[in-house]
Amino acid sequence: MLDTFLPLLQAAHDLDLSDPAAARAELQRRFDPSSAAAAALRTALLRLYEEGKIAQNGALPVRWGRAAKATPETLEQSIDVVVMNGPGPLHRHPLGEVNYCVALEGAPNFDGQEPGWVVFPPESRHVPTVSAGTMLIVYLLPKGQIEFIK
Repeated sequence: MLDTFLPLLQAAHDLDLSDPAAARAELQRRFDPSSAAAAALRTALLRLYEEGKIAQNGALPVRWGRAAKATPETLEQSIDVVVMNGPGPLHRHPLGEVNYCVALEGAPNFDGQEPGWVVFPPESRHVPTVSAGTMLIVYLLPKGQIEFIK
């Protein structure tokens, strides 16, 4: 299953997340969400989801699951996959967060951004929210660092 995520891991590897717009542009250059490779990835992600191998916990508005911890094989990034159609839990990104967002239903936005790459800089925090549809989101967390805030 890890092979499915490899193009995303490679695209996000060693990326400076301090400037989200620049990071997003570089991610789009490294792995274009409108490419044939992205279409194949979408198909593979949907298959894993339908098989209950990713985003297998909870219920909408947020289904979630950890696909892998941060290890050398994941280029020191953890992989979490969520399917959302509403708000999630408030959290902080000590080292930043890279998200690859795939529309499943409707015309969804993730925190106001269209499907594709979404980047949050180090020390940012938010209530992740999908509106206007349903989205599958692959969260890549440098060194697996995330802090949920109550």
